Amino acid sequence: MTLTNWAGNTAFRARDVHHPTSLDELQRLVAASPQVRALGSGHSFNDVADTTGDLVILDRMPDAVEIDSAAAQVRVPARTTYARLAPIVHEAGFALANMASLPHISVAGSVATGTHGSGDTVQGLAAAVASLDLVTADGSLLTLSRGDADFPGAVVALGALGVVTSLTLDLIPAFEVRQYVREGLSADALADFDEIMSSGYSVSLFTDWRDTRVWLKRTEELTSPDWYGTRPADAPRHPLPTMPADSCTLQLGVPGPWHERLPHFRPDFEPSGAGDELQSELIVPREHAVKALRELYTIGDRIRPVLQISEVRTVAADDLWLSPFRGRDSVGIHFTWVKDPAGVRPVLELVEETLAPFDPRPHWGKLFTRWPSCPDRFRSLARRLDPAGKFANDFTRILLGE
Repeated sequence: MTLTNWAGNTAFRARDVHHPTSLDELQRLVAASPQVRALGSGHSFNDVADTTGDLVILDRMPDAVEIDSAAAQVRVPARTTYARLAPIVHEAGFALANMASLPHISVAGSVATGTHGSGDTVQGLAAAVASLDLVTADGSLLTLSRGDADFPGAVVALGALGVVTSLTLDLIPAFEVRQYVREGLSADALADFDEIMSSGYSVSLFTDWRDTRVWLKRTEELTSPDWYGTRPADAPRHPLPTMPADSCTLQLGVPGPWHERLPHFRPDFEPSGAGDELQSELIVPREHAVKALRELYTIGDRIRPVLQISEVRTVAADDLWLSPFRGRDSVGIHFTWVKDPAGVRPVLELVEETLAPFDPRPHWGKLFTRWPSCPDRFRSLARRLDPAGKFANDFTRILLGE
């Protein structure tokens, strides 16, 4: 049986797939293999995790989650999903600062590809990493912590430096969130973009570049009946207007734990469109967001035939070398496409061309055709930790210019 990613648009070419059961076994495997990559939950839509060598899946490794209450941190095995992690953290009185739309994804894979949630003051998921352990090319275990010179290059690293085995994440006190869906946001409301996106702990715009809904997640009750000219949804909604909302987290302003509101989707349901989709996301500096969105509205008629829905989110800046949010507050413009690679590609190229004046960066785990430049310091780090290219693949070779 061929192993594919979650969407089924990438078939992995590995000669062997391994499920090590201990750190020692993993270290021996990595040391002996000439070519190896690690696979998380498989939710990337490109070949970032592919290899023609050995593919390692850590689902049979020890899975204990360790909370350090005094330090407000949690140590997490790499393949732990946010769906498993969040309730454990919450029960201890803590929270993660943010979560992505899907809780089904693994912590290590999400971090490595720069995955994020939404919120004006909230950084991407990788910014919560305080330290990580990885097995390097010779099979030795390397621990890097915030403050170490190489740390900012090792967090969002696309698997190019080694196999991450565990991560330590910062925690904050647990909190409650209310989730509202507002309908009928006018394109003219872009004039109020900053105010709208700062109106909640997490705010997402879902649009087909004609009609727009707002997913507004707040720690306080929303009392404005005509919030920015919108109307409240009269029933739970799915981001895709034609889909039932059974798989979505509770809405209608009912307060609940952070981990049951910040993701759009519930962990006990098949995620999103159950794989019947492709995804892209381009991330632009916050100061260019309104101009960029207005340009996309002008090509909406070209986008819609291959689009299921777009999502617009804000993300705070971080200092991680390969992070899409490095050094700048950002706006992520996401596209959930129909599952038609040939039909999507020319439209994606048009979107990339339209956004090119605004210095976009891609989400590393989604589809894109224009590669950003690789920071020299990351290239140097990869060559130092992996001089023979044991962890390299087609994806990283393009990035590193090899």
